[in-house]
Amino acid sequence: MKKLRAISAILLLTLTLPFTSVCIKAQTNHNFELVKNLDIFTALYRELDRNYVDTLNSQKLIENALLYMLNQLDPYTEFYPESNTEELRQMTTGKYAGIGSTIMYRPKEKRCILTTLHENMPAAKAGLLPGDVILSVDGESLIYEGKQKQEEFSAYVSGKLRGEPGTTIELKVKRPVADKTLTFKVTRENIVIPSVSLHTMVTDSIGYLHLNSFIEGTSEEVRRALVDLKKQGAKAFILNLCGNPGGVIEEAVKTTNLFLPRGKEVVRRKGKTKESNYIYKTTDDPLDPSSPLVVLTDFGSASASEITSGALQDYDRAVIMGQRTYGKGLVQQSLDLPYNTAVKLTTARYYLPSGRCVQAYEFKDGEPVHLPDSLTKEFRTAAGRIVRDGGGITPDIAVKEDSVPALIPYLVASDQLTDYCVRYRNTHDKIASPTEFHLTEEEYADFTEFVKREGFTYDRQSLKALEVLRKIVQSDGLANEAKAELDALEAKLKSSLEEDFKRYEPIIRFAVESNIVEFYYYNRGRGLYNVPKDNMIKEAIKLLQNPDRFRRVLNGEPAA
Repeated sequence: MKKLRAISAILLLTLTLPFTSVCIKAQTNHNFELVKNLDIFTALYRELDRNYVDTLNSQKLIENALLYMLNQLDPYTEFYPESNTEELRQMTTGKYAGIGSTIMYRPKEKRCILTTLHENMPAAKAGLLPGDVILSVDGESLIYEGKQKQEEFSAYVSGKLRGEPGTTIELKVKRPVADKTLTFKVTRENIVIPSVSLHTMVTDSIGYLHLNSFIEGTSEEVRRALVDLKKQGAKAFILNLCGNPGGVIEEAVKTTNLFLPRGKEVVRRKGKTKESNYIYKTTDDPLDPSSPLVVLTDFGSASASEITSGALQDYDRAVIMGQRTYGKGLVQQSLDLPYNTAVKLTTARYYLPSGRCVQAYEFKDGEPVHLPDSLTKEFRTAAGRIVRDGGGITPDIAVKEDSVPALIPYLVASDQLTDYCVRYRNTHDKIASPTEFHLTEEEYADFTEFVKREGFTYDRQSLKALEVLRKIVQSDGLANEAKAELDALEAKLKSSLEEDFKRYEPIIRFAVESNIVEFYYYNRGRGLYNVPKDNMIKEAIKLLQNPDRFRRVLNGEPAA
């Protein structure tokens, strides 16, 4: 027996030695290539610095080299120079110290204006309004003089508004319409942007929550919202994760734990190092283990949103409704670097309880590419339903995104819409509640005239396609024969702005009215205005009001 064990040991050693040798050799080669290329980089830069005709900007050149290197990896691994590390901290905590308002550069004024004000935050409490033009902070005039990029100027102005909590700034602004110069004393505070932007009852028995991020404290916010909705009579829930880009993985696990029993695996990390490998499980008893739950998703739902929706789908705890999610199955970790710099580094992939990874197949032009179902792998939920990998979470019930005419994105991004809403806010002290507000016919006509007068334009996609068709016809030698038909088609496609504003009035009204409501009632008010008009929410309510259909979806049975 001893001889047999000795022979086995020799055989094992004989078999493993070549493999071990290969591994050591591979690691040695890797280390050699690493040192060699770093030496080349250092030697090259030394020669540039010594001999190049102009003086080099070492910070800019090396930072650009770092950025290029990281761009070869994935879209999420990012370098943060000392000037931007505060941005990284805010991303993970949702906290910063300032006045509680976003700003936007306006070329017309060569200055920045206040845009979104957060409710009960310093700017709003001081009496500032959206559209106020920032003239100076603590006596320093803030006007763009073209010495830097516009985004750098905006970042500088934003930096002047931020600072230590408890400190006071003197902010001088020009108020549009009234054309007044006003001075405000604003005391900075720690700004915490809530994760739950809205929770409300949408029927007598259905509660609704809109969760816009996963930051420190998100799960506790969701818990409080659920408790409040239950007190109001909620027996079923809609959790809206549309547009939620994710965030802290631990908060996604804790949020999922509100609906799943203790001890359930929610997600696991798999990476190169031992520290990167980890299994996240629920650790507490759930707040609500059984109430019917619908989770809404769209292409903007990513990362922690996909962990939450995917885990709830894998355990058949919720019906996922909407559109396929983004497909971000990579885990990032923030690491400090020398000289107060930092890197947000991809360290692992995450896998849902069924075993699938939601990471998109590849990225093209910065956008994720999802695999077709025929090339994906099948996995099973707890009830045996088929789910797939290949990029994102595929909803149990697909709800198509409402088609939007080309005019709308241009209008939403336009200065003209902002200017009209600012004018409205400065000429109306109050408006009806978010659920009751609407523009009168006269006000809508006034809006139409305003944007026309202020020079609003947009590119019509149909006319762009027609121009391409004209070139194709010309290259085929048929320009003369097809001219009359193409001219007739162009005449039909061309319409005045006034005609477009009549044709698309309902959706244009939605864009204008929701902006105006936010100017009075902040983000929560905008949500209250949007909810009754959201087609996806309407479909979720219908499903929850049909218990048999809800059960069939979760069981993987054919719909009745």
